[in-house]
This record gives sequence, structure tokens and C-alpha cells, in this order.
Amino acid sequence: MADGVRYARQAMVTGVEGEVRLRAAHVLIVGAGGLGVPALQYLVGAGVGRITLIDPDVVEETNLHRQPIYGRHIGAPKAQAAAAEMAILNPSVVVESVVASLDPSNAGLVAGADVVLDCADSFAASYTLSDACLAAGVPLISASVLEMAGYVGGFCGGAPSLRAVFPDLPDSGATCATAGVLGPMVGLLGAAQAQMALAVLLGLDPSPMGQMLRFDGLRPSSFRFDTAPEATGHRFIARTDLRDTDLIVELRGEDEAPVPVAPAALRQPATVTPGPGQRTVFACRSGLRAWRAADALAARWSGDIVLLAAGESA
Repeated sequence: MADGVRYARQAMVTGVEGEVRLRAAHVLIVGAGGLGVPALQYLVGAGVGRITLIDPDVVEETNLHRQPIYGRHIGAPKAQAAAAEMAILNPSVVVESVVASLDPSNAGLVAGADVVLDCADSFAASYTLSDACLAAGVPLISASVLEMAGYVGGFCGGAPSLRAVFPDLPDSGATCATAGVLGPMVGLLGAAQAQMALAVLLGLDPSPMGQMLRFDGLRPSSFRFDTAPEATGHRFIARTDLRDTDLIVELRGEDEAPVPVAPAALRQPATVTPGPGQRTVFACRSGLRAWRAADALAARWSGDIVLLAAGESA
């Protein structure tokens, strides 16, 4: 199919210069799930030149109600399955798949992107992406959905970061796997991420950066946060960043992680007493328990504290 035909309706809006911008663009999408699938489909459909897609998971049958492109790929890595489907949708777009979790060890991927989409169902990935995008000056379109509510916003790249709007983690560590979600809601917000990404790439005015859109069921609201002050907070590290001199506290129980994140890790967070100048590392599955433990220690100790989202097992 000739590009002139494929993009004819789109080009009526974007113009020739806009189409050139889209073909030259590189987008990083973190997460190939309920948000990432619709975002990916619309960006590939729009002819974005290159997309890097990173996700550690494999396709499960429980994904299909909100990730319908995977019907033929049960058991396959999502990133690879999505890339295969997108090659059929639009062969002119290069989709590079990375089967891995996003953490500080590979967050350097943001530096090569024109815009980053946070479609990960992970506190740790979202804050890690925000920190990396803020440092690199790269726009971040981040979204989150649970049950029938969620948000999408434009952070970094000249706008305040995710930490500026969400300086603290929520009280609950619920995820789609534990709280459930309706497919159309993630589809709606994933499509909104794609629209905001296109607005960034095309340089549309007003910019989506510094804009938050929220949905509570079908009740939308929005606000701008252009002047939100940056917040300091606990930083995440990768396993490869652990040091021999760290005081490492494993917050996962032995039933959850029979082997701790490091051989010298302690399992008694209440008795933690760091030595002078010693860095303390709190490790848990998602980062939520580690964040709370870090808050508790920071209230009585002013040293260096970092977090590690270690997943289900060591």
C-alpha cells in the first residue's frame, strides 16, 4: 500500500511537514499490556518511524480481554508477539522488541527517544522512567488504570516530573492482576497516550506536556500542573547497582522469595541500624513496601536510602 494512500486522511491534519516528522521519530514504549497495545497500534498506524517496545512478560489468556492482538500468541513474550503483529499492520514501521523489565540498568534507553510512553503496571518503572526522562529532557507520557478509573499525563521534557505530581506512592499496591480492570478503560487511556505522543512529535499547540486527564468511569476531568514544584524522593536502583558495603534489607518473606536479593541481606527491617556513611537498600517485589520502610528509616536517620523492586523471586 502506497504511503500516500495509507496516510491520506491523517495527512489532511498533519500536513507534509508533520508526516516527515512522524517518519523520522523514535518512540520508546515501556509495557506491552493493556495500555501499551492500543498506544502501539495507533502509533504504528500513524507511521511513526521507529518504536522500541520493552516488556518482560509472556502472553496469558487472562490478558486477552484488554490485549486483543495476542490471541495467536499465548505463552510467547509480549514484546516479540506485538512486534510480529505490528509488522503485519504497517511493514514500514520498525518495531524493536526488548524482552526485559525497565529498571535503572536499562533506563538509558530514554536518551535515544523523542518521546517515551509509560505503559508499565509498575510503580518502580514509572518513577525510574520519570527520573531518567527528567534528566535527559525527554517528554514522558505516563498513564495508569485500575478497575474503571485512571489518568494520563505529560511529564518531563520541560514539564514537571511524575514525582512533582505524585510525590508519594498510593496507600494500596493494587495492580490489574490484584484489583482487576475493564478492557475499554485501558484502551481509552492507551489511545490517549498515543494521541498525546503524536501531539508532542508534531509540536501541536497547546502542548500536552503539563496536562493531566483523569477518568472515573466515564466521568472525565483535567487540569494543568505546569508550575508544580519538583519533589525529592526515594530513588530506585537495579540489582547490578548493589554494593558490597550496602546494608541490604529483604522485605519479601521466605515464602515469597526463599533466596534473598543478596546473600548478606537482612530480613528484620525493624532492627535496621546503618553504619556511618553506609547506604541502605530496601528490597521488595514492587517497591511499595520498600518505599514505606525507607520513609520510616528516613524519619530517624539522614543517610543514603535507595529502593530495589526485586519482583516475585530472587
